[in-house]
Amino acid sequence: MNEEKREKTQCLIIGSGPAGYTAAIYAARADLKPMMYQGLQPGGQLTTTTEVENYPGYPDGTQGPQMMEDFKKQAERFETDIRWGLITEIDLSKRPFVAKADDGKTIEAETVIIATGASARWIGLPSEAEYNGYGVSACATCDGYFYRGKVVAVVGGGDTAAEEATYLAKLCKKVYLIHRRDELRASKAMQNRVFHTKNIEVLWNKVPKEITGEKEGFAKKVTGVTLTDTKTGEESRVDIDGLFVAIGHTPNSDLFKGQLNMNETGYVKTAPDSTATNIPGVFAAGDVQDHVYRQAITAAGTGCMAAIEAERFLSAQE
Repeated sequence: MNEEKREKTQCLIIGSGPAGYTAAIYAARADLKPMMYQGLQPGGQLTTTTEVENYPGYPDGTQGPQMMEDFKKQAERFETDIRWGLITEIDLSKRPFVAKADDGKTIEAETVIIATGASARWIGLPSEAEYNGYGVSACATCDGYFYRGKVVAVVGGGDTAAEEATYLAKLCKKVYLIHRRDELRASKAMQNRVFHTKNIEVLWNKVPKEITGEKEGFAKKVTGVTLTDTKTGEESRVDIDGLFVAIGHTPNSDLFKGQLNMNETGYVKTAPDSTATNIPGVFAAGDVQDHVYRQAITAAGTGCMAAIEAERFLSAQE
């Protein structure tokens, strides 16, 4: 190991986004001199979002990438050492924890805050990527408001899809729930909510083949979706204004497998009312440990908690 490239920090933050940047702001103000590796997608999922209207402090709304740039600037104002790149290895077996970055550096950290987030699972269509943020979304709570009185579709058959559909039904004129099978995987309670909501129509045995829309310069909007019947192969089209993909999220926690306690789907487990993991001095904030709310503001809240807990942990060691 090249000793010249070895660095030390009181607080290493892995990942950016609302959780990471908020943790950085609080840790820096507590004089922990935090070091942050931003990860492959600096700013996290919000950088793929266009309008954000539900985050306090932006009365006229803002763009997701702009909001993350604001968070970053605030963290830099308090002299957070923000670095492009990602952590590729980490040993959490003893303190100081030892991490290796893709820039060749080795970091010794007294505390670690994990803010690597989660990634929405997508269908994988080129048209889905093309209209992502312009009528295609993976979060009804985030973007449903923009489709008040309009027609939308939700793709999926589990609890998340059922919950998204019933949430959107309160705002939208019509909600199609597109499912590849002839029965939902959602719990009976969630199925009952779907079946008893008048403006939800379930389209059984269907999968999206292509999302269609209109483009004018940089402006885009979704106008419909072409479906393939999984039993007959027949194609049909549904006119919609927006499509919500609700086939789950994958927490970005592979780096910590075998070291941190996780649930069956890979979300990092934290102590009740805390961001503390099973390893003292290691904290997890944001969507990597939150499979319930997955909002920018809850991620920021747990980022704050993680930094406060890291500072208190270090004070207790002294």
